[in-house]
Amino acid sequence: MVDCFSKKKRSDIMRAVKSRGNRSTEIKLIEFFRKNKITGWRRNQNLYGKPDFVFPKKNLALFADGCFWHGHNCRNLRPRENADYWNEKIERNKKRDKKVKRILQSKGWKVFRVFECKIKTEKLPVKFLEFFSSAAL
Repeated sequence: MVDCFSKKKRSDIMRAVKSRGNRSTEIKLIEFFRKNKITGWRRNQNLYGKPDFVFPKKNLALFADGCFWHGHNCRNLRPRENADYWNEKIERNKKRDKKVKRILQSKGWKVFRVFECKIKTEKLPVKFLEFFSSAAL
């Protein structure tokens, strides 16, 4: 399919599109927290890497990662067109994720990343859930 814009114009258009967050995934997590009486979370905290949820009293940062953007292979979502670009983009995202985790851990934070497919099926990491068991409270 031929694009009606030049490569430069298409690039400018796409660059202008800004993320609005992963609202549906975050809302699903909020529902999960409420259903399981997990409290103490905050959003939009000024913390390196911009975690989706922060639990300040537990020094815990939670990232809700989109499967496509963070390279999860649950549905094999890699595009065929412009594959080199997307592979590089996803690899840069994964590299940045590791850097963010390393920096936050060096500052004493526990970091969890949960892919959207796990959030949709409510399969959060056991280690994350252990922080909120009655023994941990």
